[in-house]
Amino acid sequence: MVDSRTAPYGLLLLRVALGLMWVMHGLMKVFVFTVPGFAGFLAKIGMPSALALPIIAAEIIGGLLIIGGVYARQVAILLIPIMLGALNYHAPNGWVFSVPGGGWEYPAFLVVASLVVALAGEGALAVKPAALIPGARRAVA
Repeated sequence: MVDSRTAPYGLLLLRVALGLMWVMHGLMKVFVFTVPGFAGFLAKIGMPSALALPIIAAEIIGGLLIIGGVYARQVAILLIPIMLGALNYHAPNGWVFSVPGGGWEYPAFLVVASLVVALAGEGALAVKPAALIPGARRAVA
């Protein structure tokens, strides 16, 4: 049974945690691996290095949108293919992310959490689309 009084706050916590994870995952590529380093990694595994900036931007901007609850359901769905690509790379390394090359539990969890937000909704304190249109009545749930 879903408790309709508390469920929106549970989804808010999930949404904010998920958004923070996406933002930090993108910032890690900027500040730890560096953009050229991440581009080189993509080339090394057979992907176009030109995808580095779009992936980083999608993770950071997408994470911020999820945190704010701005089209969070749609954004969560759009980010899933990025993490499925990471999951495909990490799967042969085993379960734990601390193994050499990183394991697959972290990317798998981000995929599942993104799917939950997409299916269940933004929860409390989400910015509604009408709030983004100039002149429209401001709305926050």
